[in-house]
Amino acid sequence: MNYSHKSRTFCVVNLGCKLNFAEASTIARQLGDMGFAAVAEGEVADVYVVHTCAVTAQAERKCRQAIRRLARQSGGAAICVTGCYSLLKADELEQMPEVALVADKREAAQKIADYFVPAGHSCCGSRPATADADFFAAYSSGDRTRSFLKVQDGCDYRCSYCTVPLARGESRNIPIEEVARQAEEVAAQGVNEVVLTGVNVGDFGKSTGESFLQLAQRLEAVQGVSRYRISSIEPNLLTAALVDFVAASPKFMPHFHIPLQAGCNRVLGLMRRRYTRELFAERLLYIRKKMPLAFVGVDIIAGFPTETEEEFESACAFLEELRPSYLHVFPYSVRPNTPAAAMPQVQDAQIASRAKRLGTLCGELHADFYRQNVGKTGSVLFESACRDGRMFGFSENYVKVSLPYNPNLSNKICRVRMLGAGKDGCMRCEAAE
Repeated sequence: MNYSHKSRTFCVVNLGCKLNFAEASTIARQLGDMGFAAVAEGEVADVYVVHTCAVTAQAERKCRQAIRRLARQSGGAAICVTGCYSLLKADELEQMPEVALVADKREAAQKIADYFVPAGHSCCGSRPATADADFFAAYSSGDRTRSFLKVQDGCDYRCSYCTVPLARGESRNIPIEEVARQAEEVAAQGVNEVVLTGVNVGDFGKSTGESFLQLAQRLEAVQGVSRYRISSIEPNLLTAALVDFVAASPKFMPHFHIPLQAGCNRVLGLMRRRYTRELFAERLLYIRKKMPLAFVGVDIIAGFPTETEEEFESACAFLEELRPSYLHVFPYSVRPNTPAAAMPQVQDAQIASRAKRLGTLCGELHADFYRQNVGKTGSVLFESACRDGRMFGFSENYVKVSLPYNPNLSNKICRVRMLGAGKDGCMRCEAAE
């Protein structure tokens, strides 16, 4: 006798990065295939799946807060915790009275289905199959405008501050043709834009003898996908050949996110990063040479152990000279079982002060990037959401623009002229002739 889950409801809550979002969406599809019915965040469900992050202590704290909030609002729902936090600290989560299950992402849907099976019944679900038992293939769905497609997982880099390799293991991927098949599935849903995501996407091919450039070339041939973006790529893996490909591609957008993490070679060495700031500058300048208005976002850590005030000032001057489009600032957070945790720490007040200074610099750089785009024309993919009578979208080079709401433009790529940034930080625009 099979047991049906059609009367059960679920809600998946993602608390992490774009990679987590792709995985959380895939777990949701698996639960739907097993007969569970999805409800929106804020509604009461029978089971909540909390897909967690552990990149910082603050991220872990937010996960615990979300678990307790969901338990309060649901009045006794089962809570299943997955994601990086669950992989690093399963024992800690299992001790939380609000948590019913702690599961690996590959097994979460099946464990949830089994949890609701009464004694003497068999589950109607079946264990999801993947092309590689050690790789959880995933992409996000439910948003017609864009999808996050997981192309790689794990990391062989052992940066001294990072626990991600401890949680996600070694660098690995599924073959290019399997990724292309998933991109075709995404395209069949009417999605126009695909964001390629992973832990270290530039390392794609480690387990299949392929390369990220070969993957990009193959994905460009997938019918139905109009645009691709690369979520993040290490400076040492961002080759001239890849930049040349993006510059010439009609589908890969002039949009790069490149982690710097520190603007001082001594600190980069302590971090065990695989490049110098000179190599980073060389990569960024080559992008500018090929694509003068390309968006370049940069990750930077504020207050890494032993970083002096002089080294921090040098990093700020380096960034002011290079002028990336945006800074993603991370205040340094001590992570257990990492070499950096044993190093002399920068005081919390200094970390906060440096993060604030970098945040101010980010605002200046981003505003300057928008000013460079005023008067230019671009192709914008508009989203369906309406806020205060306006709709929003992103240009090829990741300028967020707005227009008076017109439902006929939803999920459409339109040529527009940039007029200037509004008070909300979005670029006002008009239809181009």
